Formats: sequence, structure tokens, C-alpha cells
Amino acid sequence: MIERALTQGYHSRVSLKKESNLEEIQFNIGVIGATGYIGSPYRAEIRECSCANIVALCARRRELLDRAGEEDAASLVTNDWHEVIQHPDVNFVIVATPDALHYEAVMACAKAGKHLLCEKPVGVNANEAYEMWAAYRDAGLLHYVPFWTRFCDPFVRGKEVLDSGVLGEIRGVVYRWHNPRPIDMPLTWRDDDSVSAAGSIADVGSHAYDTLSWMLGREAVRVQAHADTITPAKPDLGVVNLTEAIELGQAGGQADASRRKGTAYDYASVAWEFEDGAVGTLVLSHAPFFRKGIAPEMELHGTKASLGIDRVSGNLSLAKPNEPLEIIDNKPDIGFGNRFEKYVFPSLRKAHRGEVEDYPDLKDGWRVQLFTDAAARSARSGRWETVE
Repeated sequence: MIERALTQGYHSRVSLKKESNLEEIQFNIGVIGATGYIGSPYRAEIRECSCANIVALCARRRELLDRAGEEDAASLVTNDWHEVIQHPDVNFVIVATPDALHYEAVMACAKAGKHLLCEKPVGVNANEAYEMWAAYRDAGLLHYVPFWTRFCDPFVRGKEVLDSGVLGEIRGVVYRWHNPRPIDMPLTWRDDDSVSAAGSIADVGSHAYDTLSWMLGREAVRVQAHADTITPAKPDLGVVNLTEAIELGQAGGQADASRRKGTAYDYASVAWEFEDGAVGTLVLSHAPFFRKGIAPEMELHGTKASLGIDRVSGNLSLAKPNEPLEIIDNKPDIGFGNRFEKYVFPSLRKAHRGEVEDYPDLKDGWRVQLFTDAAARSARSGRWETVE
């Protein structure tokens, strides 16, 4: 069923409707979740793109929303996301809201004929993710899911080494994705398991699994996970976005604030088997205690050699039997630049012209969520779980 569905998704990329000629007109954009940790930098990048125009913005905090409207010269600022989708001038919608709020907005976008960029995880579970992808596939609309790690220089170079065959057949993978938060950082919606799809498993785990699947060209078939919330109780300051929370956490001085422990996972270790019998271990964390740079972020172990990829130093290390470890390249992570100008808009324009273009979309969002759902189920059950 998965193989058939993935094939359908591939073909949908080259059979898009030509109702709006995106290669000749601007992207007229509405942003839902416009002022948060994700929405704000996206808008800054889009403002620099000559092919794009920000038309409508939606956010829940009016003071931030009004400021954003002035920055973008948007014609509509609203607290009602329906108004963004129904705006007659909007042809492309960015959904950058908390996980649990994606599904309804995305399905409304598909019904209204709006092209889409939806943040990951695309739904709270794989069923939602599948319905979103099916709606866009059947409507022939463009859709993009920002799995940005595919474009990170150390991993791009690592895939080139992998594809060269020097490692032989990959039999084992170790991947550490540590994204430590300040220990005194206040709670945000990401700490709430009623809003977050699966805490760190879905947040950074979706990036990590997509990166591995993209590099290796294979999928997991079963997983076993341990996950927990290991960060102590955090200050509860009400509604703050992640940018504000990180800044407050770095500044400290919240000793008198009431505290509450988050309910979403902020740590997980996941073991899994690939469809060819290879094995993997994934360690995910937002807790303040797991820090980057101590060991390579990713290890790929093959029948001929092993490759270490360290995003912090940029080093790509090659280990062969009975030979000293060799630094074969150095690709520092210098950032992505303008992601919309470099990746999103060019890829979507090519796809709209009917050209086969390989970029992450809702199909990938669904495929990744099959994995993260299984990992979350395993964390709850304590057993091996099948990737459905």
C-alpha cells in the first residue's frame, strides 16, 4: 500500500493543473502563524524575493500581527485564518501554526485551490498527513514541506560520498540530533502534548528521519523507542512564542515565576530496522543537558567503510578497516541563505511547468509521519512497533 501510494505521489508532481501560471506571475502569499518562531523568518526571506508578494497575515497576538502587517505591507491582517485562505488575491498559503492546527487549514486550502507550504510534522498523526497529501495530489496543486536538512552542506556532501559507493552497503546508522534549549526557558506550545504531535520525536525526529531516508533511499519497517520529558519544571509565563522563550531563558531572572513541567517528550532514543535488514539508532533531544559537537552528528557504517558527518565542525570523516581515521572534507554549516529564493520557489515553478523536480512535499510529510507515529506508539507501549 505504501509503495503504491508513494508512486502515485511521484506522478502527481508532473501532472499539476495550470490554473495559475506561477512561472509568469508572482506568488501572492498568505501566512497563517505569521509571527512565530517559524513564520517570522519565513516572511523576512519572502520579502527579499522579487517573485513573491505577501498579501495576508494571520496570528493570534494582535500586537505582533499589526507590526508584521506593517513590515510586509500586507493588505489583510486578521485573527481568522479562514479569511487568509478565502482572500481572492492569495494563491499560495504558508501554514506555520502549532501541529494540531495544521489539518483543518490545509484541507481548507486544498478545497479553495491554494498552493501550499505546510510546516512539519504536517499533522498530529499519519492519518491526517495522508488525507492532506491525498487532497493535494487529487487537486493537482503544488505542495511543499520544509525538510531543510536535505539542503545542509555537510549532508549534501555526505550523500555524494555515500552515492560514490566508497562505503559499500550501509548496514548501520547512528544519528544524534541535539537541539538544547536554555534550562530556564519558559513553556511554549511545544511543551504541550495536546498540541504537539509527539514532542521531540515529531519535531526534530521528522527532520532526522527524512534526512536519512533521502540519503539512503530506504524506509524503516519497525521501531522501538524510549521517550520521556526530562527537563525540570519550566517557568509558566502564559502565551510566549519560541523566539521569546529562548531569549527569556538566556536572560534568566525568572526565579519567582510559577513553574510547570511540560507534557510533550523532550528526549527520545529510537532503534529501528530498515527494509533491507540494516539497523539504526536515533537520539533526539531538546533537553538542555545534551549538547552538540562532542561526537559526529551522523555515522554511516558500511561493508567497506564508515562515514562520520559533523554539522558543528563541518568535518566528514572516513574510517576504513586497519587505516587511520581520515578527514576527507570540511563543509561547515554556513546556513541556508534565503530558502524561498534558493529552494522553494524555483522548485515549485519547475514542477508547475511539468518538469520532474525532487523536493520534499506532503507525500514525504506523510511518509515521515508513519515513522514518527510508530516511534511514539513504541514509547507508550514499550514494544517494537511496525511502521504501518
